[in-house]
Order: sequence, then structure tokens, then C-alpha cells
Amino acid sequence: MANPIEQFTVRPLIEINLGGLDATFTNASAFMLLTVASVTMFLALSMRGRALVPGRWQSMAELSYEFIAGLLRDNVGSEGRRFFPFVFTLFMFILFANMLGLMPYSFTITSHIIVTFILAMVVFIGVTIVGILRHGVKFFSYFVPSGVPMAVLPLMIPIEIISYLSRPISLSVRLFANMTAGHIMMKVFAGFVIPLGIFGGWAPFGVDVLLVGFEFLVAFLQAYVFTVLTCLYLHDAIHLH
Repeated sequence: MANPIEQFTVRPLIEINLGGLDATFTNASAFMLLTVASVTMFLALSMRGRALVPGRWQSMAELSYEFIAGLLRDNVGSEGRRFFPFVFTLFMFILFANMLGLMPYSFTITSHIIVTFILAMVVFIGVTIVGILRHGVKFFSYFVPSGVPMAVLPLMIPIEIISYLSRPISLSVRLFANMTAGHIMMKVFAGFVIPLGIFGGWAPFGVDVLLVGFEFLVAFLQAYVFTVLTCLYLHDAIHLH
């Protein structure tokens, strides 16, 4: 049976050395570029016609736009409109990266914790900067829960700070773990199909087909959850509650 972890191996494609710095172009780099190119082509080609009565592709692009605009409006309010380009880009990148990773012989970049952690850190640092620029020193009152007795504050403030600092960890691990676990399960069941033969191989094959459909749902849900949490963090930074 093939090693189910082997699919996550980062392999060099083009060796690049910049003054002693290893900048090798890998399969992970290639699929990051492919993800960006796929999102760009999808949006550019879908909206090229700008038809009054949209076709299938234009409808999908418009639905994506309205979906993220609705998330920002519902979770952040009218002040969240200025952050639409960032949140929309984040959602589309994660969604397409997840979907491309389900294609045969592809590579899932969101199954690597370093990728999801960098995305989460961009959100965390950006949201923190927004909160400080908007509220100044008052931003730190976020770590002092309202209505809590003074005697309890020495305990509550460290808990609030730890909870806030753990955001990029929970955000990145959730996406990484779900994508990794799903791909491992598909690989494990696929590995049983041929060894069990023509009679016994149908059961793991059927399970694998169901898992593929389930993973498409998970790919969307994980992009959605990552985006919703980003919107909630923006809400906290803007409104401090």
C-alpha cells in the first residue's frame, strides 16, 4: 500500500540559489501560482462579457461577490466594506487551493501548516493593526471584559490575552487538520481497492467515492469558516466587543 503521507511531500522543481539563500521553486510554489492564476482567470473570464442577463460563469462570480459582501455586512457592518478586497481574496484563494488539491495528482497547499499559519498571521496582524489605528490605546481595553469585578480582573486579563494570541494557531490548525485528515483517509481507502481484488475492492472504492464528495463540501466549508472568523475578528477590532 502506498504511503498516505507521501502526497504531502514538498519536492523541488527548479533549484534556485540567491546569494546563499535557498529559493528553490517547489511543487508547493507551483500550486500557489496555479491557485492565483485560477482565481484570476475565473473572475476575469467570467466577468468579461458583463452581460445584463448573466450566464453560468458570470452568475458564479457574482454569487461569490455577493456571498462575501453578505458575510462582511452581517458580521462587521457597513464599516466592513473597505475590507472587502482582502476578505474576498482570502476566501477565493483558500477555496481554490482546497478544490485544486482534490484533483488527481495535484498538491494541496492548505495541507501544510506553514501555509495556513502564514495566512492566519496575516489576518491576525492586519486585524490588530486595524484595531490599534482605529482606537489607539483604547484598543487594549478589549482585554478587560466589561462588568467583571475588579477582584477577578488579574485572572481574566491574562486569559483574554492568551485567547487573543491563540487566534492564529486555532485558525491555521483548523484548516490544516481538516484538509490533511481528509486526504489521508481518501488515500488509505484507495490503497485497499486493488489488494482486495475485483470482489472485495468495491467496498473501499465506494467509500472513497463518498469521501471525495464529502471533501468537496469540506473544502468549501473550511474556506467559509476561515473567512467568517476573519470577519468576526474584524468586528472585534472595529467595535471592541
